[in-house]
Amino acid sequence: MECPRCQGSLEEYSLGDASTVTCPHCDFADVPVDHVQEGEETESWRDAFNRFYEQ
Repeated sequence: MECPRCQGSLEEYSLGDASTVTCPHCDFADVPVDHVQEGEETESWRDAFNRFYEQ
């Protein structure tokens, strides 16, 4: 396989049923990434400490 970024040869890594490819030349990795944070609002340090001490 050829790297889509630098046309170098790709290496494939697998663990169990999961596998991915990476390029040792330009560090390309075929890993899907979502840059949008989903979920609840972040907790402030004060709220986190209060929650810790309440338990």
